[in-house]
Amino acid sequence: MAAEVKKKISAASARSHTRRSKPTSSSSSSGVFIKFLVVFFFGFLAYFYQAGCPPAPKKVGPPDGLPITTPRIKLRDGRHLSYKEYGVPKESAKYKIIFVHGYDSVKHYNVIASTTSPALIEELGIYIVSFDRPGYGESDPDPKRTLKSFALDTEELADQLGLGSKFFVVGFSMGGQAVWSFLKYIPHRLAGATLIAPVVNYWWPNFPSTLSSQEYSKQFVHDKWSLWVAHHLPSLTYWWNTRTWLPPHSVIAHNPDVLSPQDRKLVPIFTAGRAGVEEQVRQQGEFESIHRDLNIGFGAWEFDPMDIENPFPNNEGSVHMWQGDEDILVPATLQRYIAQQLPWINYHELKDAGHMFPYADGMSDSILKALLLGKN
Repeated sequence: MAAEVKKKISAASARSHTRRSKPTSSSSSSGVFIKFLVVFFFGFLAYFYQAGCPPAPKKVGPPDGLPITTPRIKLRDGRHLSYKEYGVPKESAKYKIIFVHGYDSVKHYNVIASTTSPALIEELGIYIVSFDRPGYGESDPDPKRTLKSFALDTEELADQLGLGSKFFVVGFSMGGQAVWSFLKYIPHRLAGATLIAPVVNYWWPNFPSTLSSQEYSKQFVHDKWSLWVAHHLPSLTYWWNTRTWLPPHSVIAHNPDVLSPQDRKLVPIFTAGRAGVEEQVRQQGEFESIHRDLNIGFGAWEFDPMDIENPFPNNEGSVHMWQGDEDILVPATLQRYIAQQLPWINYHELKDAGHMFPYADGMSDSILKALLLGKN
C-alpha cells in the first residue's frame, strides 16, 4: 500500500478559498434584476393580452337584452338577422332587391330606398329589404363569420322572406364589397347585382403590386397602419383602434378629412333622419361590428374577385359597378383595374363625385334603372 501523502494548507490559503465560495454582491444584484425583468415581461404580456381582449357583445332581445324594434329571422345556426322592408309589398313586386349597408351602418341607412323617387318605385313595382349585418344593430354577431357564411346568411334571408328563386342585390361601400361574395358563392340566386363604391382590399393577389402599393401609400398614415394591422395582425385590430394614444381609422373616428368636396355638400342628406337610430349601429359593442368588419374586409380573402367568372353568360342579368373619381376612401384607379379584368362588369365612373354620390339628386333612380332596365 502506498504511503499516505499529507499536504499542509496554510490558514491564509484556507481563508482565500472560503471567500471565493461566497456569492459576490454584484452577482446577487444581477440575479434580482433578471427576476425583475422576467416578472415585468410577463406582467406586460398579461396587461397587453387583457387590454386587447374585447368585451363580450351585448345581448339582443328578451328577457334582459337590447330592445328589438324590427322583425328578425332565425338562421340555421340559431342566430338572428334583423331586417326592414321598403317599397311595394313583396307579394305584388316585380323586382325584389336585397340592399347591403356599409361600414359602421345599419339597415335604416338604406340609400336606395330613401332617395329613389316614390314614383319610380311604384311604376316599376320595386320591393327592397335591408338587414343589419352580423354584429350591427339588432342582428346577432357571428364569431365565425367568413365571406361565404355571409353570402349564405343572405341567401337564407331571401328564402325565409319568400323572395323567389332569384333576386337582385345592391351593396354600398363595405356592403358593395360584400356583393363579391354573392357573385362567388350564390351566383345562381342572382337576377342582377350592383356594387356602389365597393371597398377595395389592397392585398388582393391579382392587383399589380406597384399599383396597389401606390394607392395604399396615398391613405392617411394612421389609416395605413390600421389597415395593415387588420390584414397582418387581425387579433390586434380591437386593441389598436381603442388605444387613446393611437389614432383610430378615420371612418371609425368620423374624420371629415375623408370627405370629398361633393361629399361635404351631401352631408345634410345622408345624415338626415338618423336621430333615434344612430345609437343602434354599435350598440352590441365595437368588436363584432366595426372591428370584425375591418378584419373581414382587409384580411386574407378566400378568393380574389378578379378570378370570378361571369354569372350571366347568356345576358340573363347584369352586374354594375359605380364609382366616383374623387373618392378619397376607395381609389378609382383600383376600380378601373378590376373593371378591366372583368369586362362583363358595366363600369360607371362619375366625374367630380366622392364616396357618398348615391345621395345626390336622382342618382339612385339612375342606379336602379341601369340594374333593372338596362338603361345607362
